[in-house]
Amino acid sequence: MKNSPNLPVESRLVRTLLNGDFAVTAEITPPASCDAMQLLDKAEPLRGWVDAVNVTDGASARVAMSSLAAAALLVRNGIEPVLQFTCRDRNRIALQSDLLGAAALNIHNILILRGDDPTAGDQPGAKPVFDMESRDLISATSRMRDDGVMPSGRPLDPAPKFFVGAADTPIDPPEDWWPEGLDGKAKAGAQFVQTQLCYDIDVVRRYIARLRDLGLTDRLFILIGIGPLASGRSARWMRDNLWGVVMPDAVIDRLDKAVDAKREGIRICAELLQQLSEIPGVSGAHLMAPLHMEGIPAALEESGILKLRAANA
Repeated sequence: MKNSPNLPVESRLVRTLLNGDFAVTAEITPPASCDAMQLLDKAEPLRGWVDAVNVTDGASARVAMSSLAAAALLVRNGIEPVLQFTCRDRNRIALQSDLLGAAALNIHNILILRGDDPTAGDQPGAKPVFDMESRDLISATSRMRDDGVMPSGRPLDPAPKFFVGAADTPIDPPEDWWPEGLDGKAKAGAQFVQTQLCYDIDVVRRYIARLRDLGLTDRLFILIGIGPLASGRSARWMRDNLWGVVMPDAVIDRLDKAVDAKREGIRICAELLQQLSEIPGVSGAHLMAPLHMEGIPAALEESGILKLRAANA
């Protein structure tokens, strides 16, 4: 039984997961622009291929179009968003106000994150807020959803219909490993998880097996992060510079030796999608490919998982 009976069936992502189908989400970064078409041009190639599109919230601690505004634009144009909320930039009053605004705009999928350190961005003098940590905000959002009250105790009528998500990082679990962070987010009311990139399917299998043994896959829908890689060079950079990314040498070697590295990146992603769809406890995939967005539909088509889903409908 997944967390909370309050799963908003208005969300295509929720309906896909409740149906037991392999769900697919993808991620875009809103532009540093006030031109709505620049955002929609990024999202349009994903239409019809994924169940929902994540919009990041100040990714890499850099200014971009508001994630709330970007998600609202997607809703207006018939693309379901996953609205990312970070705790870095707003105090609890602003965070809760934006959550109410999201509900009023028919945005249901919320991914709650801590947020990148401002010193890593292009305005390192920016002051972080962190009035709430991600687990606190998950708890507050879940209480708004389940109990119809704000953390202050003020009632909400109607209560917002949220599908609350959290992030995690797959690891090869040691024998005595206990996923304290993920368990805490589940207890706080998270309902789904999108993970950091992991290109080692054996690590995924062992990670999910441990979560399954601990009962966490019964409480959370888990979507594993992968994506079509553009080159061996970009894969190497991700391994060396992005915290938590699992990138085997064998994957980099395949890309380095390929005549067409982008084509090989699509093939690798398609293979991983097929393998992920066969692992008990994996509910779907979260696709990230900032340098190779056109590869996402190609990888999904080559994997055949959407055709299989349609055939089983």
